[in-house]
Amino acid sequence: MDEHVYAPEPVTQPDPQEISRRTFLMNVGIALNAVVGLAIATPVVAYLLGPVLKHKEYLDWVALGNASDFPVGETTLVNYKNPFSNSWDGDTAMVPAYVRRTGENDFTVFAINCAHLGCPVKWFKESQLFMCPCHGGAYYADGSRASGPPERGLFTYDLKVDGGKLLINAGQMPTLQNRAGLKPCPGRDEKAQPAIVAQIESAPRVDA
Repeated sequence: MDEHVYAPEPVTQPDPQEISRRTFLMNVGIALNAVVGLAIATPVVAYLLGPVLKHKEYLDWVALGNASDFPVGETTLVNYKNPFSNSWDGDTAMVPAYVRRTGENDFTVFAINCAHLGCPVKWFKESQLFMCPCHGGAYYADGSRASGPPERGLFTYDLKVDGGKLLINAGQMPTLQNRAGLKPCPGRDEKAQPAIVAQIESAPRVDA
């Protein structure tokens, strides 16, 4: 029986150029993954930290014009630039609102959005009502609810008159989720009762 002796194969040393190329490609792959990860993480982090970083802009006083520009007894539609906006926003950075002046230093600034689902309301001077075109919500001149699906009056902005200018605390729409939720509805009276309800309750009962 023949005996075969197998000699071990010689160990070949890796080519330094091959190692260098492999290391280079690995580093490139790691760098690309890092770039992609950074691109994905940046908007997420900006979204999470945006309200904190931009808190001052959210609560900025914006001038609506001279106080003398608004006649007493009138409700005027105005537009102001949202302080929390970018240069490329264009006309979308403009926010409408209604200014009501009932006295020399008595102003109310209403958000244009209906308190039901946010549709823009329109002021009708003839009927002295704000009307919502979406679902028929109506509000009196003082912003209190008149009829329709809204459960409260129009939202209002904090305001002040400084140096003859009428300013509002702008940057976010007043809603139930922020400071407007802590305020009573405009013109709301818990003890008041609609006349039609009082008439129904006082009507004599007729037994069948």
